[in-house]
Amino acid sequence: MTLTIATNRKAYRDYIFLEVFECGIELKGSEVKAIRAGKINLNDSYARVENNQVVLYNTHISPYEEASYLNVEPTRPRRLLLHRKQIKKLSGEVAQKGFTLVPLKVYFNARGFAKLELALCKGKRLYDRREDIKRREADLAIRRAMKSRRS
Repeated sequence: MTLTIATNRKAYRDYIFLEVFECGIELKGSEVKAIRAGKINLNDSYARVENNQVVLYNTHISPYEEASYLNVEPTRPRRLLLHRKQIKKLSGEVAQKGFTLVPLKVYFNARGFAKLELALCKGKRLYDRREDIKRREADLAIRRAMKSRRS
């Protein structure tokens, strides 16, 4: 059972996902409580491979009110926990082909650990977005027609 806390809806609109990874996030104690309260924002966040580590940038975790002096900076870089083989694969693909690492959603797994879904993706062109809109509108029209025939 997973409990989804936040999703990056902008990423679903702007990118084509080639591969999706589940990774852990290195967090401080007050950040975990803030995430449980739903105070996380993934908009405009991205990840980068640096020194054989994957680092998450621009993710805003609001300070937990009851933590007082133990709070940390809301947009600090956070290390993502992946296997070494996965990091090497990601660093090669991001460097050579110009792909981007974008977080899709944050959730708690069955064991209670905070996990992040990270996608290796490529930016959509304007005409790709238009095709998606046309496809959605056609599906909606089909569903409406099917619903009107049933009644």
